[in-house]
Amino acid sequence: MAKGGNPGIIVISPSQWVKIRKISQAIFFIIFLVIFFWSRREFYLNPSIESGFKEKFVNIPLQLDPLVMIAQAIASRKILQGSILAVFTLILTFILGRVWCGWFCPMGTILEWVPIRSWKKNQPSVPEWFRGIKYVLLMVILFSAIFTNLTLLFLDPLTIGYRTLTTSIWPGLDKVVTFLELQLIRVPFLSVAVGGFDTLIRPAIFPAHPAFYRFGFLFFGFFVSLIALNALAPRFWCRYLCPLGGLLGLLGKVSLVGCEITSSCSTCGNCVPACPTGAIKDQDQVFCDPGECTMCLVCAENCPGDAVKFPFKISKFLHQPYDIERRKALLSIGATAVGVGLLETNFADQVQPPSPIRPPGVDYDRFLSACIRCGECSTVCPTNAIQMAVLDGGVEGFWTPVIVPRIGYCDYSCQACGQVCPVEAIPPLSLEEKRVQIIGKAHIDRDRCLPWAENQECIVCEEMCPVPDKAIELELVEVPDGEGGTKTLQRPVVVRKLCIGCGICENKCPVSGQAAIQIWVPSGGNQNGHNRRGRQ
Repeated sequence: MAKGGNPGIIVISPSQWVKIRKISQAIFFIIFLVIFFWSRREFYLNPSIESGFKEKFVNIPLQLDPLVMIAQAIASRKILQGSILAVFTLILTFILGRVWCGWFCPMGTILEWVPIRSWKKNQPSVPEWFRGIKYVLLMVILFSAIFTNLTLLFLDPLTIGYRTLTTSIWPGLDKVVTFLELQLIRVPFLSVAVGGFDTLIRPAIFPAHPAFYRFGFLFFGFFVSLIALNALAPRFWCRYLCPLGGLLGLLGKVSLVGCEITSSCSTCGNCVPACPTGAIKDQDQVFCDPGECTMCLVCAENCPGDAVKFPFKISKFLHQPYDIERRKALLSIGATAVGVGLLETNFADQVQPPSPIRPPGVDYDRFLSACIRCGECSTVCPTNAIQMAVLDGGVEGFWTPVIVPRIGYCDYSCQACGQVCPVEAIPPLSLEEKRVQIIGKAHIDRDRCLPWAENQECIVCEEMCPVPDKAIELELVEVPDGEGGTKTLQRPVVVRKLCIGCGICENKCPVSGQAAIQIWVPSGGNQNGHNRRGRQ
């Protein structure tokens, strides 16, 4: 720190501010990762943890996200208590501009840490009107929310981070670590150390049992593609596509503190290429667009004449060609209305698959207007049952959670998904309430079931059923024994009034491939009394 002209006053130079900002990015990125891994560990060790835990810590990153909280509140017609944190982010933006994007956002930090463009030369310039895309996406998301549709909220940067960590990066790293452990444990003098290391990291960081997520490559590919766009322009996602950046950018245009190029500017041009978001323009004169500025202070660091200032005054609103206009707004509203309308037509019903199995307690009529596609429920599910839907959830249900029993079952003694859901799309049920929630009904395929189709002994489904009175009964029948006589065989029969659809029977069924007993969501019938489409 440099001493100012007045004794006792410390002036922090632009270079020092940039270092402080980078430290802030690193700290908040680490906090984001700690929250992710800690929540997974806590729910793995205690899947029946009660409500209250989530509000205090786990969901802070998502509750700080104003796009998520505003869109969810519009779609569900319900303002959650955690929304107060999003208000804090908006107030901070009104005072300091898009400081969230430059100092705190995990996605922005990653994009800044991977400057692909610096490895390339002579890249084609991206048209300035591309910046308007983020504002169009913002409007489409918010107007879709009016029609109770949150499908495009999967583009929110924090939900991207959670989904990618859960479905690809975390299980991928787990496989790499497991492979290395298996190689090193064969070395005699390392075996004890490897065993101790494994005990240390499981379940603190990685699961005790390997986790598998469908379409993990798709989620990872989407994430990598956003990073790869840096090859076209630094922080391409932040400049042109991020809808949260669009929301904060609109507020940043009238922020109390903003970048200003003073009259002492020598027009050397150093600040223009240095700005990672291209917020500084060199047209008739050098100026900064406060709606695009992320307060990174790199411009001030590169200015030889100390001409870049950040005064405390309401930023002057300078209209740019890429700013949202009335015509663009009306087109966005019209396109949104048509798109959402198509999803509500009979045609959409016909092309969508049978209703998927949702987590316990979900109100299907409300679920799609509340779920923000963050994947936190999938992160904490101890049996890996909750997967992210692609096409099996229908168009509206894109990247919403579904239960896939063949991969994992809904643990009878767990209600973690409801406790961790940041917007209560999955209700925070007590364990007693959760145990009576019907998420589907078991159905036995008698053409594949071993006792029914081949007269072989198998009662795995009955043995595994966790319902106290057993939702699967064993029917005694006489069948040929293959030697000219008969034998008594036990055949499973589902007691539908007792079955809650937890899926452990399907998960444990020994029949290869498709299980001989499957969980179906009743057609037109009643997942906890809610009308919905389903299998016949």
